[in-house]
Amino acid sequence: MFWFSSKNQTMATHISFACFLLLLTISTVAESGSIGINYGRIANNLPTPTQVVKLLKAQKLTRVKLYDTDSDVLTALANSNISVVVALPNELLSSTAKDQSFADNWVQANISKFYPATKIEAIAVGNEVFVDPNNTTKFLVAAMKNIHSSLVKYNLDSAVKVSSPIALSALQSSYPSSSGSFKPELIEPVIKPMLDLIRSTGSYFMVNVYPFFAYTGNSGQISLDYTLFKANPGVVDSGNGLRYNNLFDAQLDAVFAAMSAIKYDDVKVVVTETGWPSLGDSNEVGASQANAASYNGNLVRRVLTGGGTPLRPNDTLDVFVFALFNENQKTGPTSERNYGLFYPSEAKVYDIPLTMAELATAQTTPPANESKAQAPTTGDMSTSAVRSGQTWCVANGNVGSEKLQAALDYACGEGGADCRPIQGGATCFNPDTLVAHASYAFNSYYQKSGRGAGTCDFGGAAYVVTQAPKFGTCTFPTGY
Repeated sequence: MFWFSSKNQTMATHISFACFLLLLTISTVAESGSIGINYGRIANNLPTPTQVVKLLKAQKLTRVKLYDTDSDVLTALANSNISVVVALPNELLSSTAKDQSFADNWVQANISKFYPATKIEAIAVGNEVFVDPNNTTKFLVAAMKNIHSSLVKYNLDSAVKVSSPIALSALQSSYPSSSGSFKPELIEPVIKPMLDLIRSTGSYFMVNVYPFFAYTGNSGQISLDYTLFKANPGVVDSGNGLRYNNLFDAQLDAVFAAMSAIKYDDVKVVVTETGWPSLGDSNEVGASQANAASYNGNLVRRVLTGGGTPLRPNDTLDVFVFALFNENQKTGPTSERNYGLFYPSEAKVYDIPLTMAELATAQTTPPANESKAQAPTTGDMSTSAVRSGQTWCVANGNVGSEKLQAALDYACGEGGADCRPIQGGATCFNPDTLVAHASYAFNSYYQKSGRGAGTCDFGGAAYVVTQAPKFGTCTFPTGY
């Protein structure tokens, strides 16, 4: 047996922790999803496409979704190694559906001309067609089929997929999630043939998910913390017993349930739009810079570290955030012009991490100041905590029980966390949940380690907050 000096013992602990993190990181990489961005251009003050590509690369964003096939944009994206989803607009659905040669010409002029220099990965045929006031739904499936046939003709079908984004208004029922179902009038004419095409061509179902709309219309019934991925008691689905920690997962699982009800469990889903406005009208409850930072920042963490949803736990999440810029010429309520992560000047509307590397930094670096444009990614706006430098470490309940338990075992074992208070009958045993116990143990390790860089990560199983955690009557220490 060897007895280490204090210095050697610390070194051994760091080596052991590094090995533990490596194992968790390998697991996380295998399960992590991806974050992309929607690049809308309904504005008269945006940077040039070349400048935008530089911005995307500087932010390490590798997937972008467009709403057209603008030649200047596609040219700027050439040789950037950024994957691109382009769009055939709703107004072209009728012509595309009725005339194969029209589809051929469109693909030749807008896809073949730019691919493969521009990494076009998919074509969104229309956008939220079911709510299009011009009644283009009847043309959708035929247009999708003709576009796919054109891709086959030009030997592009294996590289470029065809789909069409739907809004959640396509659901007849979405609460509880297990009751999710499509509107009956859409199932046979559109949903089934569309999903048949997607399945047979190896594509994916595009869905736009906006918890903001559900919250702003029902703020008296839906918890803001639940909507923003913040700590909350969760909601148990009365139909299947699954617990939901956030509204995003619940809405997405309603789509999965609807697909399962008509036997399309095997079709992959990609969230092609989700976001939160930083400004809104007086009746748009919840629209604020702080809430936008909370939603999008915690969404990124959820996607990159959290695995799948309760109903599809093994499916990774691929999500496109809406949007890259505030767009000053969009019509409608104030919120419509304020979904951007960036102002047209390329300054950040608020600061959030967009990559795993930035998440690691955000988890160990307290917010620098109380500036409105620097909202903490956890959504906590406690300026007193920020001023005093107090930070705590809590468990990320979205990573799954297996990864969370492994991290807890390490923290209470080799990590040397003080886990006596979470033993049976002790002061912090209740609530007797894995998230509560792991949060206490992670925070103990974090505080004992001097809140050093990398000590509140556990392979994505933990993150830093600037507001004291609340689990029952348990008090979390801020230092040892």
